[in-house]
Amino acid sequence: MKRKLFAISFALMTLSSPLSMFALGTAADTATIDTSVSAAPTPVAEEVVEEVATPIPDEGAHAIIKNKFIEGGVLWMTPVLLCLILGLAVAIERIISLFMASGNTNKFKDSIEAHLKNKDVEAAKAEARNTPGPIASIFYQGLDRHKEGLGVVEGSVASYGSVQVSKLESGLVWLGLFIALAPMLGFLGTVIGMIQAFDDIQAEGDISPTVVAGGIKVALLTTVAGLIVAIILQVFYNFITSKIDSMVGDMESSSIDLVDMMLKNEIVK
Repeated sequence: MKRKLFAISFALMTLSSPLSMFALGTAADTATIDTSVSAAPTPVAEEVVEEVATPIPDEGAHAIIKNKFIEGGVLWMTPVLLCLILGLAVAIERIISLFMASGNTNKFKDSIEAHLKNKDVEAAKAEARNTPGPIASIFYQGLDRHKEGLGVVEGSVASYGSVQVSKLESGLVWLGLFIALAPMLGFLGTVIGMIQAFDDIQAEGDISPTVVAGGIKVALLTTVAGLIVAIILQVFYNFITSKIDSMVGDMESSSIDLVDMMLKNEIVK
């Protein structure tokens, strides 16, 4: 009986050993899997860095002109700039003066004729004296000599008309000077710049495209500036001369009308 119990106990111990070993192995594998899973790095979302392109500031017209002025050389660009400033000052002054001098000619002549019809020469003279402009000045000179005869009136009107024309054209000589002087100064700066470019080539001892192109570019900038100034001033000059020609035509026509009005109303004989 004891031998049977001992055999059964030994058999149970023999069976339980593999089961325990299998359980320990399974637990170890589970722990290993858990450790590997926990040790696996969590994927981190990559930060997307957008490169913001730095905008290149657009150079305005003022900045471009300033840079070209400096590149052309302050010594040679400054006289050209002075020609532009002084020329524009003369042109603007002439334009303002001409527009102030050109009034309502027809209304003025109608008023003078109304006074002459009433034989009121003094009122006509006062009207001409108080009215600005070359035509009113010519009328005043003619009316002021109505007692001296037709020949004297015509002579005074013609002579004073020439004086008024010279007043209208005052300042145009200076404007023409600046128109001619600006490109000449530009050409002078170009010649000096070319000489300096050749001096640089001689100093380098070799004809380098960089030296040649840079020197010629700087030299030509003065010519470009001078031509631009001359073109701008020439436009103003032509406008002013056309306005003066129109006013001179009105003055000649009005002088004839004055003589006709004086003869028609028997103011002069």
